[in-house]
Amino acid sequence: MGEFVPINRVMLRNYKSIGFCDVRLSPLTYLVGVNGSGKSNFLDGLHLVRDALNGSLESALNERGGLSEVRRRSSGHPTHFGIRLEFTLPSGEQGHYAFNIGALKDRGYEVQTEECVISGRGKGPFFQVDRGKLRATSEPAFPAVTADRLALVAASGLSAFRPVYDMLAAMSFYNLNPKVMRELQKPQEGRLLRPAGENIASAVGHLERVAPDQLRIIQEYLQTVVPMVQGVERKAIGPMETLEFRQDMAGSKYPWRFLAQNMSDGTLRALGVLVALFQGNRDYAPTLVGIEEPETALHPAAATALREALVRASRQTQVVVTSHSPDLLDDRALSSDSFLAVVSEAGETRIAPLDEASRKTMREQLFSAGELLRLNQLAPDRDVLAEQLARQPDLFGEQP
Repeated sequence: MGEFVPINRVMLRNYKSIGFCDVRLSPLTYLVGVNGSGKSNFLDGLHLVRDALNGSLESALNERGGLSEVRRRSSGHPTHFGIRLEFTLPSGEQGHYAFNIGALKDRGYEVQTEECVISGRGKGPFFQVDRGKLRATSEPAFPAVTADRLALVAASGLSAFRPVYDMLAAMSFYNLNPKVMRELQKPQEGRLLRPAGENIASAVGHLERVAPDQLRIIQEYLQTVVPMVQGVERKAIGPMETLEFRQDMAGSKYPWRFLAQNMSDGTLRALGVLVALFQGNRDYAPTLVGIEEPETALHPAAATALREALVRASRQTQVVVTSHSPDLLDDRALSSDSFLAVVSEAGETRIAPLDEASRKTMREQLFSAGELLRLNQLAPDRDVLAEQLARQPDLFGEQP
């Protein structure tokens, strides 16, 4: 796949703690900042797009506590929020998808403006919808739209817009929960791991059936991250299912077998991260995988193997991770281009590439990103932050 980057630029306005951000993503992007700086809110903006396309905009907002919890209040006034994603389709065509959501007086909400443009307006397929009314489109016929839903869902029935829908709906986001992964699970659809790992047994079972090579990669990395573990497989227990781990025990000729309920948080989280990264197969793969703090509950010595897994996975699937772990970033070979620094100032999240001093230090391999993080020297580029504030471009139309 090389350097194919499906989602190459993200603009968020008034999304949770983010006033405005305009950043470019790499095949592997590390969002780095202290706890509470707002890293998760950036990922959640992308996650909301995925949820609204796969379910409904209403359920995506409700899952997050409603519109009032999602949009940022500036100067005490509630505001609308907007998202713009610039993408490259597998065909090589480029385009953007953007929308603004605003409040209505009766506590409801509406999609104020929504547009999808492929290959530049007037050159390729496009549509623009304002408050539930179709304003313009390249297509001879367009499905009915309403102000409380994203029009791209309806437009996905048209072959022109289907690739955009498929790409954005196949983004996947993870904040893994070992407690949920430990419990007996009902058999579920396992083609895609769910956000907290609540169908991990089904996901492993699916890989056993359709992508044993991918499962082998997961098992190899798991053994490097948690050396005692020899392997893992899905195990049915009556009508339920769980995971069974094979583990070396001192003095025993054969590995012992343990169910998920007996495994540590670190082992379960490591498995979840690896399944999230390598679950793609010939029939289906996420376009982008976002993972919250993949290093949590892992021994620092496991960081090298985890970092190698992230790099390897990013050759097939775009990866975005949040982290504040110096151990995970302790590699002088990591490019400064893969980092976005996240800071919170006066309650507002700001995101930018690293400043020139950090980039130069990393380019010359004087310090790794991890060492700079330990020294509290991994800083955002102030000029870029100032430019973002000054420019604040419209989310719609063509952008430089």
